[in-house]
Amino acid sequence: MRMRKKKWAVPELEASPLYIKAPASLKEQWQQAFARPQPLYLELGCGKGGFASQFALANPEKNLLAVDISSNMLGVGRRKIDALFSQAGKIPDNVRLVAYDIERIDEILSGQDTVERIFINFCNPWPRPRHFKKRLTHPRQLEKYKTFLRPGGEIWFKTDDDMLFRHSRQYFLDCGFTVRWESWDLAHSDFSGNIRTEHEAMFTEMGIPIKALIARKGPDSSVT
Repeated sequence: MRMRKKKWAVPELEASPLYIKAPASLKEQWQQAFARPQPLYLELGCGKGGFASQFALANPEKNLLAVDISSNMLGVGRRKIDALFSQAGKIPDNVRLVAYDIERIDEILSGQDTVERIFINFCNPWPRPRHFKKRLTHPRQLEKYKTFLRPGGEIWFKTDDDMLFRHSRQYFLDCGFTVRWESWDLAHSDFSGNIRTEHEAMFTEMGIPIKALIARKGPDSSVT
């Protein structure tokens, strides 16, 4: 669903310390973008910032880089992050926002950046076969993520779309990942610590089960 252009989004982003205007300049040195060096986590397709705001607030000991192609989305996300942290009486110094095409994510991240975990929440399912390569979980993308995801690092994936989930599970296996946990109905699974996104709430209210999995890079090690 397209969001209407918000004239305030870009000016507010560019005035915010959370926004990274030239992300390519930080390739191989992303820790410099944060207040302190901490384990680096990555959200691809962060949308309106529902997940990013909650994760960053709940995990002050982790740095989160949230990426989305839409500045309008990031503008809403920036407001949401600032509001949530303000309510808690804290400063959001462990989250940064980047407007970038995720298909070219390897232009701004490299192996020297060492990402601990990647979150992909409710990405575009691209249901037509001729568009499959645009999926954020397609092998073409997974191979790029593997260059900066640490050995034993994980990708946490959630979707409402059955076909995308089924295909993505196979994509992970084909690219050498180990699917260490999965559920076709997250709300009724044994998973704890889930952060509910805007899309998740909407689909759950519609009666659509949320599919989720955790894929590990390689067969050994895990992320806590």
